[in-house]
Amino acid sequence: MSYTTPTTQTDQIPPHLDPQTYPRTTSNPTLNTHITLTYHPLDPTSALSKISSPSAGANVLFLGTTRNSFQDRPVAQLSYTAYPPLALKTLSKIAEDAVTKHELLGVVIGHRLGDVPIGESSIVIAVSAGHRGAAWRAGEEVLELCKEKAEIWKKEVFVDGQGEWRANRDRDAEGKLVQG
Repeated sequence: MSYTTPTTQTDQIPPHLDPQTYPRTTSNPTLNTHITLTYHPLDPTSALSKISSPSAGANVLFLGTTRNSFQDRPVAQLSYTAYPPLALKTLSKIAEDAVTKHELLGVVIGHRLGDVPIGESSIVIAVSAGHRGAAWRAGEEVLELCKEKAEIWKKEVFVDGQGEWRANRDRDAEGKLVQG
């Protein structure tokens, strides 16, 4: 007599964890905001091209890359996961609020999911403004708000095979990184 294990709902990858269902994007053409979650490498040239404008006196680009150590421990890679419906909504709000607050001409936020090797980018932020001061301030603010609020979780995978999940919980009430 043979026995076959039935396929259950738990045997399948949930759509929000299935790389085949990505990239996930949302845009607001009125405010020129563009949000992307993807399992593929990020493209800074594409990010800049989405927000470039003849009215811009400044375009600021930030790439957050995987470094090879954390607190003197050698890192093999980072791994990211997210809850896309909320993460896209949160990142869109961050971008739209930045456009309004800093009178920006556009914002791009792209975040990579899955494994991100050493030297590759996990986040791209591009902002465009009439003047450099607004662009610099907005870029920094957008990055910090993404790290603080977005429903994206990071696992640092160390060379010894151990891993540590890091998320918004690593910040205190004032938004400063808690070293633990």
